[in-house]
Amino acid sequence: MTSRDGFQWTPETGLTRGVPSLGVISPPTNIKDANKDGPWDVIVIGGGYCGLTATRDLTVAGFKTLLLEARDRIGGRSWSSNIDGYPYELGGTWVHWHQSHVWREITRYKMHNALSPSFNFSRGVNHFQLRTNPTTSTYMTHEAEDELLRSALHKFTNVDGANGRTVLPFPHDMFHVLEFRKYDEMSYAERMEQIKDELSLNERSSLEAFILLCSGGRMENSSFGEFLHWWAMSGYTYQGCMDCLISYKFTEGQSAFARRFWEEAMGTGRLGYVFSCPVGSVVEEEGGKGVRVRVTARDGREFVAKRVVCTIPLNVLSTIQFSPALATEKVSAMQAGHVNMCTKVHAEVDNKDMRSWTGIAYPFNKLCYAIGDGTTPAGNTHLVCFGTDTNHIQPDEDVRETLKAVGELAPGEFGVKRLVFHNWVKDEFAKGAWFFSRPGMVSECLEGLRERHGGVVFANSDWALGWRSFIDGAIEEGTRAARVVLEELGTKREEVKARL
Repeated sequence: MTSRDGFQWTPETGLTRGVPSLGVISPPTNIKDANKDGPWDVIVIGGGYCGLTATRDLTVAGFKTLLLEARDRIGGRSWSSNIDGYPYELGGTWVHWHQSHVWREITRYKMHNALSPSFNFSRGVNHFQLRTNPTTSTYMTHEAEDELLRSALHKFTNVDGANGRTVLPFPHDMFHVLEFRKYDEMSYAERMEQIKDELSLNERSSLEAFILLCSGGRMENSSFGEFLHWWAMSGYTYQGCMDCLISYKFTEGQSAFARRFWEEAMGTGRLGYVFSCPVGSVVEEEGGKGVRVRVTARDGREFVAKRVVCTIPLNVLSTIQFSPALATEKVSAMQAGHVNMCTKVHAEVDNKDMRSWTGIAYPFNKLCYAIGDGTTPAGNTHLVCFGTDTNHIQPDEDVRETLKAVGELAPGEFGVKRLVFHNWVKDEFAKGAWFFSRPGMVSECLEGLRERHGGVVFANSDWALGWRSFIDGAIEEGTRAARVVLEELGTKREEVKARL
């Protein structure tokens, strides 16, 4: 099945919109008549990993659940496209066994042997290429690359003589740590100013490229404290950071994983769903039988439930009307939004030896960081490339400029056979890539974003306590939301026993 999302370019076909994905759901709904099929126990808005987790848990617990999704597919900001036998990850990609929520689900679905390493330095050029200007390249071994980034990152994070351990000794509890608030209110640029004299030119270029890859923003609008939180979740070390952030992915792609959640929920017989159904409003109504919530789609269709789990990302929440009005902290965060305007471009290139290549081209290039991430069935190398809001590119608007940016990563080393990408900045249901906070946003707004609103439970990776903005954080939040509803409505034990 082909999704409306995503783009593909080849020299033969030019740019085409829509790519195949295991995440596309057909038929797009199993609801024949909303009035007759409802009312529902719970409505879940959004079919990303957070919504899928909540939906799975609620249906398994015996609740009649309706999933409303604006896209034609599941997965939200984490989905893959299988093209000519190779999975391209259009959004969230990497997972690790140190991420406890995602690993619980991997073992639940018996996918512990379904991961592949992104890096393979066993053959080929086997080097790191650093370009700090358009005319020269510095080549070094991957061991030297690691030492360069390790040294720079440790200087960046070492605010306490212990690489951040005393600032966030318990990274899931940042609300009550006054020292953390100081760093949360600090931008990347302000922290870099503090350590600028300690960094070599190569250290500074590599460090800025890496931390901007993490935030997808600019040095001035990215929270240093949020990076410290990522660092703490990774065990306060460079190796932990690389392992958790960019080392292991699903062999068959993220959509193969998302399918497992979907199939288990569908197997209960309690799941109704409607795809291509953007939500326009959520209204809580008081009735003789207690609270009920009315969800109205943009096209006017209405659905009613006892509770709603809203998993809409932060940057999109303002497109939905809520009644009663939302609390001040939520409104403030919604209006500000997060900063991540990352560009992610996959390039299939004809140089097989690039499989063991990694590179940074910063600050002059519109794609600043890339790695050899796999080998396609045709024997070509797959490169995954990233750009940030600092030097933004719209790949669907100018393919020639995108090809130039890919080529500038390693000039003259390859020809591009294919580009695959999803433009998250222009995506109306994301308005940016994964969450990364502005200075002060976590300290000021995170608790408020997590607060429920009457009969509506808000859940999203954007305000997870642990791996915030990661797949693990989405599963954490979906689990929490389902548990809130279960505690309030009560587990339907009779129905569950009957099923067993």
